[in-house]
Amino acid sequence: MWAHWKRLDRDGVWMRLGVLLMGLWLLVTLVLPLGTLLVKSFEDAQGAWVGLDNYARYFETPALTDSLWNSLWVSGLVALITLSLAYVYAYALTRSAMPGKTVFKALALIPILAPSLLPAISLIYLFGNQGLLNSWLMGGTIYGPLGIVISQVFYCFPHALMILVVALSMADARHYEAAKVLGASPLRTFLTVTLPGSKYGLISAGFVVFTLAITDFGIPKVIGGRFNVLATDIFKQVIGQQNFSMGAVVGFVLLLPAVLAFAADRWVQRRQVALLNGRSVPLVPVRHASRDGALWLFCALVAGMLLVVLGMAVWASLVTRWPYILSLTWANYQFDNFDSEGWSAYFNSLRLAAWTAAVGTLVVFTGAFVMEKTRGFVWVRNTTHLMAMLSMAVPGLVLGLSYIFFFNAPGHPLGFIYGTMTILVLNSVAHFYTVSHITAITALKQLDSEFESVSASLKVSVGRMFRRVTVPVCLPAVLDISIYLFVNAMTTVSAVIFLYGSNTKLAAVSIVHMDEAGFTAAAAAMAVVIVATSATVKLLHSLLTRQFRKSTQAWRVR
Repeated sequence: MWAHWKRLDRDGVWMRLGVLLMGLWLLVTLVLPLGTLLVKSFEDAQGAWVGLDNYARYFETPALTDSLWNSLWVSGLVALITLSLAYVYAYALTRSAMPGKTVFKALALIPILAPSLLPAISLIYLFGNQGLLNSWLMGGTIYGPLGIVISQVFYCFPHALMILVVALSMADARHYEAAKVLGASPLRTFLTVTLPGSKYGLISAGFVVFTLAITDFGIPKVIGGRFNVLATDIFKQVIGQQNFSMGAVVGFVLLLPAVLAFAADRWVQRRQVALLNGRSVPLVPVRHASRDGALWLFCALVAGMLLVVLGMAVWASLVTRWPYILSLTWANYQFDNFDSEGWSAYFNSLRLAAWTAAVGTLVVFTGAFVMEKTRGFVWVRNTTHLMAMLSMAVPGLVLGLSYIFFFNAPGHPLGFIYGTMTILVLNSVAHFYTVSHITAITALKQLDSEFESVSASLKVSVGRMFRRVTVPVCLPAVLDISIYLFVNAMTTVSAVIFLYGSNTKLAAVSIVHMDEAGFTAAAAAMAVVIVATSATVKLLHSLLTRQFRKSTQAWRVR
């Protein structure tokens, strides 16, 4: 092996060292913490090995097994409802000629900018015990599965929509012409052409929504009431009862359906075949008054409900004292009156998001580059890629809990970072690594291999080519990665709920604590501040991307 390394030039050695460093990074920030969590699930409170006793006790406890069943059926129902709404919405955006499609698409993506707790808080103001529309429930309650399902549909809708828009955008007009010539009805055409053509996107979106729903912590914590799910069980075991061993067991029980959903999604994607080829004719929607009108009304209704949920949170954050004094005030934004950290929690979240975007973008893009451009070293590259894909299947709560056991272990050389901003950044980068990695790999695959051939003939080093060519050409993808990491770090709660310290409390965690203390209006205010921040950064990202495209077009013209 050493002889083989000696035959490499300097660039080849550096590239392989880069792959090894990326593997080490993922090993320390993802694989080893999860391994420590697995070991902990086989130990008792004193650290003695008890084998499967903890798991046996888990399945012998009705309250805990009920949470497993609750999580499964609620997540399945959320996936069914979300897919139904998102499919029709995506169909309207891609297969109709209705007006306002750009506006409808922008409105549908609003929930991505909000923490998952926001829809739960809004529903409390709408349908809670003192809610504006409480009578609509006819004696029922929003606290429990009903509130969880509605909130998670809001939270998951844009994720499903983005996948389905891509799936429905790829269509060959020749198939529809053939169906028309054969006299197929619109319904038959939909069932035999449209639905089969988008089935892989539909299945993939279903797995994504199911995973998001079953692993979410914020929504069931705020509006779940006495309805227990796996995510809240972990929190109760670790924070409420200090039973870390059982918390580890629940964590792995929660990890199992997420991993199975992820594996099934990977299997489905491998079976997907190309829908378009060189002879394909792009499908251009034609105007159809009744169809376009019906789809416009549907999109208006869905977008309107999304705006109602967001608008309710904004209004609630400005009301003096709900529901008795409805005059508007900024008092709920004086967070020092409701939480010990006050505005410091928000600025901590800004710091976390900025550091996660900076460090994460550097690590992810550089790592993807060395893995994609290194020649040979196949088994190391494949192993590193597998570790990079693993984080998508790991729930935030599970990753956060694993960090407690790994970094807080006695004598750990990195134990000093526990409770600091550093561990929050490492956790956030690891948690959101997979999507960023896929984005970087996709961008790098689009680069012409001639760049490498020319640089090699001119004896330009890989590092210089990376700085002068790769990064500038892939700048839109780099910006996409940074904004993705920033927004997710700003809105996440499940991955960091176990890891913040006395000086690193975050805005999303502050929302949970203010809601627990009964300061729901202040919690809504903090959620609105997060949405405003994410929206502002997203707008700046859009402007930068647009400017880059204009500059690129002008350069090509010259």
